Amino acid sequence: MGLQGRVEEAFSEQGALSRMTHEFRLRPGQLDMAQAITRTLEEGGVLVVEAGTGIGKTFAYLVPALLSGNRVLLSTATKALQDQLFGRDLPGLVQALALPLKTAMLKGRASYLCQHRLQLARLDADPADSEQLAILARIELWAQASVSGDLAELSDLHERSPWVALVTSTRDNCLGSKCPSWRVCHVNQARREALSADVVVVNHHLFFADLAVRESGLAELLPSVQTVIFDEAHQLNETGVQFLGQQLSTAQISDFAGDLLNAGLLHARGWCDWPQLASRLQQAALDWRLLLGRQTVVVKLPWFDAHTDDARAPAWRTAIDLVHQALDQARLALESVAETGPELSRLSERVLSLIERIEGFRLPCPAGSTRWLELGGHLKLMETPLDIAQTVQTRLLAVQAESLAPRSWIFTSASLGNDAALTWFTEPCGLAAARVLRIDSPFDYARQAALYVPRDLPKPDHPEHSAQVANFVAKAALALGGRTLVLTTSLRALQLISEALAKAFSGSGSLDILVQGRGSKRDLMSRFRRGGSATTAGCVLVASASFWEGVDIPGAALQMVVIDKLPFPFPQDPLVQARAQRLEAAGRPVFKDYYLPEAAIALKQGAGRLIRHESDRGVLVVCDTRLTGMGYGRRLLAALPPMRRLADETELAAFLEELTKVSTKDSGRP
Repeated sequence: MGLQGRVEEAFSEQGALSRMTHEFRLRPGQLDMAQAITRTLEEGGVLVVEAGTGIGKTFAYLVPALLSGNRVLLSTATKALQDQLFGRDLPGLVQALALPLKTAMLKGRASYLCQHRLQLARLDADPADSEQLAILARIELWAQASVSGDLAELSDLHERSPWVALVTSTRDNCLGSKCPSWRVCHVNQARREALSADVVVVNHHLFFADLAVRESGLAELLPSVQTVIFDEAHQLNETGVQFLGQQLSTAQISDFAGDLLNAGLLHARGWCDWPQLASRLQQAALDWRLLLGRQTVVVKLPWFDAHTDDARAPAWRTAIDLVHQALDQARLALESVAETGPELSRLSERVLSLIERIEGFRLPCPAGSTRWLELGGHLKLMETPLDIAQTVQTRLLAVQAESLAPRSWIFTSASLGNDAALTWFTEPCGLAAARVLRIDSPFDYARQAALYVPRDLPKPDHPEHSAQVANFVAKAALALGGRTLVLTTSLRALQLISEALAKAFSGSGSLDILVQGRGSKRDLMSRFRRGGSATTAGCVLVASASFWEGVDIPGAALQMVVIDKLPFPFPQDPLVQARAQRLEAAGRPVFKDYYLPEAAIALKQGAGRLIRHESDRGVLVVCDTRLTGMGYGRRLLAALPPMRRLADETELAAFLEELTKVSTKDSGRP
């Protein structure tokens, strides 16, 4: 039996998937997707698949890939999805299909415990800091039993915890083969396992970071892989541009200065005046940062250098010169002692890299790229390409290695465009020649969901817009008993709406108001799924940014999604401006070809949080009258699932009452 037949058999009523789980049911479009992927695996080439929510795309690409016998690289959008794929989906399918396959997962080095850094953290720990001592003790206890060293095993240690940096290495401070813990290094162990595995699971960040610096081992792995699959591929372009450019920050310089001081005093005391070198470098970095003023919230600023027409230009040039001079003095000092120990040798390499980057930012920006400044606690100089098209064409699809070149490339997501060619995705990713397949969601949106656009809200740029959105949410969410996710298009709106809601329900005990940033995403989602505390009737989650996607809450726990404004790109963002300017130079309409498609995809992503299962019901509320009042609104409406339209508040109230009855029945409440 050929591959196509074995794939169809696996999806049949008596096939491996039905034996794997009693809940398995072949969904419309799932087999179509699996067959298309099978043909690509057999014939080679590139396939782009937009698979609507509910298709079951994970099984649709995993089954053909596993049965093909090819060596496979799977890349997901986040480490959480990576863990789910490797820990749940892959093992279950490998067992159900009875395949003798070895699987492995590879993350970036910041995900793995560094034994050497843990020892240093213990030595440097402040005896009076009880919190630090307790956390290090927990990590040490876990480390004794952990095989992988993956910090995700420590559920109480959030990946953004400041303690993570103490016990993990970076590309800058890793000592490589000279490290005393090299033989027991978890990063090296993960790389060895990946190189010997049949199926390797990575994430987009690692993939592009490795493509940029060839540091994680993927450069060695990729030529031997015959099939590469990108899930949640809609994030590829924005993830890729983060890593394919250059960046330099005062934080990197300050960290280097601190390491220079510690290593110099420990390994080469008396050779140089290490405190003076480090102090001079720290001060130069601080002066450079403060040149642009004090800023607590991270903002993006247009590129500024000595050639701009600005009164600060001379001071800017002087600040860069002082940083460069301080780095060069550190370079000279390290040259004389670099051979005395691995820490000093690594510092010598780091200072050369910092000097190279600062000199690179003095040169003109390369064609096809743009530069800007990111200002917050530190100053960061950013240079990125406008898209990843050239990289994909020249460094991925063009890779050749005799008989083992990557020959099948699969890109899939629920949202890849709003036209037949999926140009929103294929154009910036250099995939215009790829085969494209669009499969609609199997959900009955006309029955399961409704769309409502409040008529009486002020225009989105009105000062009272956020306050009026909060008033609407307070009334509707109270009628629904919570079960509401509010997605905002800015952190400012997040703050205004959440504060107004908190004030509205303060002391009432009726609804909990959960707010992004006040707890980890995992904790917020857990609390939301539980439906509030024991003393409240439900909860409302107000969030922005990452909550627009990757949020999966099936069932009655979520029945209303409110979007405050149409999610157009922020026009003052330097990368947005550069992309718009490129379109203008090509004579293309910027609003039609850039702003509208970006808003359509983001709106589609946000709306996708509502219906996650065939039995779900809910209402999507878009608090922006432009959706129905402007001509371009038709294009944005077309990007949304075919929900029924609610005409006014009376119809909304009736629909909310229906949802309340359904959710009360599901929960078993009286």
